[in-house]
Amino acid sequence: MAGTPVAASSTPFAPSGRVRLPAVAGSWYPADPEELAQMIDGMLEAEGPVDGAPLALIVPHAGYVYSGPVAAASFRQLRNGEYDVAVIIATDHQAPLSRPVSVWAEGTWETPLGRIPVDADLAQALVRADPRITFDPDAHQGEHPIEIELPFLQQVCPQCRIVPILMGADDEETVRALADALLRALPGRKAVVIASSDLSHYPSREDALKVDGAILAAIETGDPDRVRETVAATMRRGVPGLVTCACGEGPILVAMRVAAGLGADTVSVLRYANSADSPYGDPQQVVGYGAVMFWRYVPPDLTPARREALLALARRTLESHLTDGTIPAYETDDPHLLRPSGAFVTVREDGELRGCIGHLRADTPLYRVVQEMAVAAATEDPRFPPLTREELARVRLEISVLSPFRRLTDPAQIEVGTHGLLILKGGQQGLLLPQVAVEEGWDREAFLEGLCRKAGLPAGCWREGATLYAFTAVVFGE
Repeated sequence: MAGTPVAASSTPFAPSGRVRLPAVAGSWYPADPEELAQMIDGMLEAEGPVDGAPLALIVPHAGYVYSGPVAAASFRQLRNGEYDVAVIIATDHQAPLSRPVSVWAEGTWETPLGRIPVDADLAQALVRADPRITFDPDAHQGEHPIEIELPFLQQVCPQCRIVPILMGADDEETVRALADALLRALPGRKAVVIASSDLSHYPSREDALKVDGAILAAIETGDPDRVRETVAATMRRGVPGLVTCACGEGPILVAMRVAAGLGADTVSVLRYANSADSPYGDPQQVVGYGAVMFWRYVPPDLTPARREALLALARRTLESHLTDGTIPAYETDDPHLLRPSGAFVTVREDGELRGCIGHLRADTPLYRVVQEMAVAAATEDPRFPPLTREELARVRLEISVLSPFRRLTDPAQIEVGTHGLLILKGGQQGLLLPQVAVEEGWDREAFLEGLCRKAGLPAGCWREGATLYAFTAVVFGE
């Protein structure tokens, strides 16, 4: 129930040991349980989760008035999966650690919403895994980057135990040691790894948008080495006021390696903001915040019966809309038709294109996206006049259900006939579905040139300074 605190201490396990008390309740976030729960629930319900159950997340850790909505974008994704433990990794922000990594290995952590048990078996397995990893409880006292994530976790995953980890070093040896220890311990567990990190610290808002955009773009590639290289190159530029590109660089790199090792094949940037977006922020000195999810994409099971149902729904929707302007109600309990999805609807008349419009973000039930895009393709495509009721019998409908978008680092990764493409450059964008290249008989370069034309960009625009994304689609038609 919205606004009702979840008492984490009521979980069926009752571990003994020390309690880590809250250090920043009442300053970085509310100390009153009712106020805290209402604040978190309001941010969680601001928008629904997109498709995907995370294996790992990147979550900011500033005061809730600054980064709370971005943190909520990550935490609400946990509703898409089943979890019993959250491994939360942060960089120490105070005195250096006695060893590179400290795991809180027993007892509980307390917030105004109750106590959260530590998964002692998992935590102690990590301590035993490598001499760089220790249990130094004093190192965790007063640190905020783990604590501030816990009330969100209590609201979305009250059954979750935690493994709090502080990193005092982010060199490659330490990153690999912790990632390897986690990859030995986590398989078979219902676990999520959470990297607690803000992005740029203290540039102007204008510079923060550029710096944070570059770091998030590197993270999107799924390549930890690309992230390291981008951070180093950005710091060498000497951006005024910039002291770090990501205060949790080490935790981010660990989360990326663990997610890949657990089978993640997709990276989704869920939300971005910076402190200047808050009414309390100073645009001349900002901190950036990003919510990122690492997950494994499983295509929807669109059986022949489900395809026929969606095509029939699209046609029925057009008949209703072109008759009296309404969209008919539709009810289903089929989880595949209720799954949040992106999709295009293409309308052809006598074999010729008559309209094609889509919704890219997987944040709306598939059946509803099909209804809305059928209407949009028939009546809102600026290349064509609106479809009339009299034409409806002559048109044929095609539906393309999209996979997530994956950032490309090399055009050679494009598979013609398998991938659709999205290009972003200079504030313009264009998209071509996978079937377009096949219909036109294009090779890879011709496909890219066609993409430039679709975006209204000059020939060869993809060669330099453009951002390319690939996706696949399940395509079916009448």
